[in-house]
Amino acid sequence: MSCTFHFLVSRSDFYPGRSLLVSSRESLLFRALSSINQISNSLQQSYRLLQLSDKGHSSPVQVKEAYLRLAKIYHPDSGAPTADAGLFAKVEEAYCAVLAHQSKTIQPDRGMEEEDEDKPRGAAFPHRHYLNYEGVGSGTPSQRERQYRQIRVDRATEQVLNYRQREHERAAAAEGALVERDIRQRSRKIKITQAVERLVEDLIQESMARGDFRNLGGAGKPLNKFEHNPYADPMTHNLNRILIDNGYQPPWVVTQRDIREAAAEIRNRLLEGRARLGDPMTPKQQSQWEQLCASVKEELAKLNKTVDNYNLIVPMLNMQMVHFSLPREISRAEKGARQHRLEQQREREKEKERRRKEEKKQANSVTKHKKFHVFEWLNASF
Repeated sequence: MSCTFHFLVSRSDFYPGRSLLVSSRESLLFRALSSINQISNSLQQSYRLLQLSDKGHSSPVQVKEAYLRLAKIYHPDSGAPTADAGLFAKVEEAYCAVLAHQSKTIQPDRGMEEEDEDKPRGAAFPHRHYLNYEGVGSGTPSQRERQYRQIRVDRATEQVLNYRQREHERAAAAEGALVERDIRQRSRKIKITQAVERLVEDLIQESMARGDFRNLGGAGKPLNKFEHNPYADPMTHNLNRILIDNGYQPPWVVTQRDIREAAAEIRNRLLEGRARLGDPMTPKQQSQWEQLCASVKEELAKLNKTVDNYNLIVPMLNMQMVHFSLPREISRAEKGARQHRLEQQREREKEKERRRKEEKKQANSVTKHKKFHVFEWLNASF
């Protein structure tokens, strides 16, 4: 509207209108030149960061190519050795700033570009223009590009949904195959069990027909199955008896036995090690005792883990165990060592007493033997 007004005023015979048109054109030209030449320092740094000319003469295609080149170098997901998240963020900010500056500078010429697009440019250009973006969309190239991007996003989303649906169907089919296989195996086991039961029943009937079950010892008397525990469940008792007869032991029983054996071995090591040392200990013996305690501490840590596993599988709460403590085991070893030394001392005293009695007995026998010889000599002399 402003351009039309200036044109009408210039066509009139009023000379001041012409001067107004000239002045308006000069002001527009001055503004354009000033907007091109006056670039802030931050914008110049953005151009330099993108490795472009800081005068603002780069085209959008050059700016985009520079951004993509730097993104391949500094993007954190590129896998390159020069990847740097902080530097990539600065490159992205510089790219946005340059695009914003170029959009402001190119904005006055957009109307002329749209008018140029409306003009026919030959028969080949519309055909080539239609082939871009797979012939999708309508409007200006920027509008068609946005439409094409949205269509690509929709396609990608649809492909992801189709892929997930195929995966779910494949997983369901695999699960169904597993269930079918389990059913077949279970039915096969049932058939085998039924066949064995029929075979046993047939053998029992044949034996009864031959009279093998006649005149059996204890016929008509009750079976003494539960002599030890008459209040136990018959099924549980039979199952336990079958397991015991076949050498089976529950896991918690085996674990309990392993814990007891390991604890007894550790206690014997501590007791023997402390008994070999003196009381009180010398510095060398003290260092040996500390080394032994350190090795026992590691073994107790492993044993306590085994105790935790045992407490999780033991069927009765009152059979659970507590952790083994190193100070408690050391105190127990020291008491045992003192008791062992006292017992050894008592045995030595007993041995001394026994030897003293034997020596006294031998001395008495020698004395008696001498007296006997004296009596014999006296009798012989008289």
